[in-house]
Amino acid sequence: MKYSAAIFDMDGLLLDTEQVCMTAFKQTCCEMDLPFKQEVYLSMIGRNQAGIKPIIKQGYGDMLDYSLFHPRWMQHYHAVVEHQAIPVKHGVIELLNWLQAKKIPMVVATSTHKALAQKKLHLAGLSTYFSHITCGDEVTQGKPHPEIYLLAAQRLHIEPNQCIAFEDSNNGVKAAVAANMATLQIIDLVEPDTETRALGHDIFNTMDDALTFLQTHQ
Repeated sequence: MKYSAAIFDMDGLLLDTEQVCMTAFKQTCCEMDLPFKQEVYLSMIGRNQAGIKPIIKQGYGDMLDYSLFHPRWMQHYHAVVEHQAIPVKHGVIELLNWLQAKKIPMVVATSTHKALAQKKLHLAGLSTYFSHITCGDEVTQGKPHPEIYLLAAQRLHIEPNQCIAFEDSNNGVKAAVAANMATLQIIDLVEPDTETRALGHDIFNTMDDALTFLQTHQ
């Protein structure tokens, strides 16, 4: 496996954020007397705000007022992530240190807005590993569209096919594969579905497994 740069998703991959976000979603559902529809929530993972809105509206229909629901959900979520360090996922530091020792440039491509992404990485102590971050508010098409990965590679001045991408969500994997990047999926909340598995990328249960794979295929 040959690559000149490594591009990382953030939430659910580097940081154990998805549990926090789902808890905030459940809390909002409870407060607004709505059912928690797990299948609707899981289908949103990896998408930016523009991509999330139609999924929620379609999944909940007329029972949900999105203009009221989304701000309250984000209020609960931001109350945590803007003030507390989100736990770093197991095996992340070891992988980042290994890539750093090999002098592989590392960047982040996340659907999160830039200011919040920077804060999350800073609070978690990961900022120094990455030369820059590309975020959901910097692209017009969110994941699973490849735009965010193509922009990240462009900023590195490296061809997409020379990059290796790390993702947890199916939407993120589809974006990275569509950008023609070698893609490693480390499973978080959502198991790869049949459509995603058919893409032929490498899938791992833990970041430790992904690192072992890279070490034996360098």
